[in-house]
Amino acid sequence: MKIIDVTTFVVGVPPPHFGGRYWIFLKLIADNGLVGYGEVYSVPFHPHVVARMIEDVCARKVIGADPFHIETLWRNIYGSGYTQRPDTSILGILSGIEMACWDLVGKAVEKPVYELLGGRVHERLRTYTYIYPEPGDATDVYHDATLAAARAADYVRLGYTAVKFDPIGPYSSFDPRQLSLEALDLGEAFVRQIREAVGSRCDLLFGTHGQLTPAGAIRLAKRLERYDPLWFEEPTPPESPEQMAQVARATSIPIATGERLTTKYEFARVLACNSASILQMALGRVGGLLEGKKIAGMAEAHYAQIAPHLYCGPIAAAADIQLSTCSPNFLIQESILDFGGFHAQVLEKPLTWQDGYILPPTAPGLGVTLNEAVALAHPYEGDRLHLEMTEHPVTFEIA
Repeated sequence: MKIIDVTTFVVGVPPPHFGGRYWIFLKLIADNGLVGYGEVYSVPFHPHVVARMIEDVCARKVIGADPFHIETLWRNIYGSGYTQRPDTSILGILSGIEMACWDLVGKAVEKPVYELLGGRVHERLRTYTYIYPEPGDATDVYHDATLAAARAADYVRLGYTAVKFDPIGPYSSFDPRQLSLEALDLGEAFVRQIREAVGSRCDLLFGTHGQLTPAGAIRLAKRLERYDPLWFEEPTPPESPEQMAQVARATSIPIATGERLTTKYEFARVLACNSASILQMALGRVGGLLEGKKIAGMAEAHYAQIAPHLYCGPIAAAADIQLSTCSPNFLIQESILDFGGFHAQVLEKPLTWQDGYILPPTAPGLGVTLNEAVALAHPYEGDRLHLEMTEHPVTFEIA
């Protein structure tokens, strides 16, 4: 089997834009008529530029290749242009291509990818979701602890056993910073009120996006410990796991990190200095499925667990599900509510979420098929990127 062509899809996500402003999908076409789908996550260029980058890499490295030769393809793309380092741009492109190759391989042998990466370990996958706004909300659920607590209780009634929230303010290109007392108070209020609303029926996942200095993160953690969150996510920026390790040593709350890291090499640094006990690789950025499996194995040897990150579309979600299903040290899978809405519409058959759990697909490959008509009917026409940081220092937060 040889790859003979590639097609890209830059899809605008309709309001309320859960999962990002757009999703970037690609389709690899093989000479036997099979197709494989992949998704590229949050490369820091306009998505139409990213589509051209995908086409460029495929023209030079992928067209004519055997999709079974994933290690060889991976190394040749990783070393393209004499870079050979964990850059998020080339790794995002590589990740989408790699998962599309796995989709082709699984279809060729008529097996789900998880059966090719060690076999099914988990019959179902525990999930969590962010606390999201709803039409008709009188206040902002991201800043109103009382509304967030009520929403969390609603999610528990639907079957969720964990919810995530990140109330401490904007993330800035000028972080890390110390939080104001108002921001510390708001973070504590969220955890206290949500814990009171859900009791011990639900784990609390406290999210940040690297906004804090180690000292600032420790101050916040001391306030949160009494409510026993399952994790404190990315308390410091991703560049220095050694600084994050200061936070891990100073708190009883498990530290989770990894959505902005790529490759086994960056995750090896996290594990070497005990920065985190929960790894959140994003398969559309980290280097793909096999790289994710290698990282999961490294984590297993350190008694760390994986909780794959997801804030994108359903092709990357399907890849996450394949990895989670075959990984003994899987902890929990991020979902975007129940994967309904546009996540379901853009697939021929939606992912199966039931009573707080994902049921892994049994179809071959990634187990999902892009509805190309829907994807083409929703082109992205905006100028903004998937996620963007505040472009000035945050010097004062109002709770």
